[in-house]
Amino acid sequence: MCDGFSVLVRERTVNDIDGCVLLAHTVHETDGYPMFLPDDLRAFVGTPEALMAWVGDEEGEIVGHVALNPRSSTPVMEMASKALRLPPERLGVVARLFVSPAHRRQGLGGGLLETASREAHARGLWPILDAVTGHEAAIALYDRCGWVRAGSVTVRWGEHPEVEELVYLGPRPVA
Repeated sequence: MCDGFSVLVRERTVNDIDGCVLLAHTVHETDGYPMFLPDDLRAFVGTPEALMAWVGDEEGEIVGHVALNPRSSTPVMEMASKALRLPPERLGVVARLFVSPAHRRQGLGGGLLETASREAHARGLWPILDAVTGHEAAIALYDRCGWVRAGSVTVRWGEHPEVEELVYLGPRPVA
């Protein structure tokens, strides 16, 4: 479990997508996430594949985002499935986690991570995620919040160069 935070975390609505896209641009410029900026950032953030998504909302401004997806890349799903001894359909992928640079180190990232994890467990899924090895701040967050590294995989998205990613397994459900 991570530290508390004071920003409202609520379910994302279609009206939040523009604010999420603006925030994703800011995060990309600051941290290089997403690593390869998609042509259609609205589709990246608001993917209809998501099981659920949430935003950090501070007085109407979107300051954070996270989604729970049914899948990630094949290497990620295979590693997590093997490590947990669960079939891929029993995994919930925490994805698209980003927080405004001005709102970091206040617990919001951990709160979004915990929200998505709780939802995964409520659906009978084990939360997992993957992180590019160079994204040290994100990796520190996952480590601090009790996520366990299952290992690393090499992933390629479309025509982009291969990248190394760490595969993380979420904590057990809180009783």
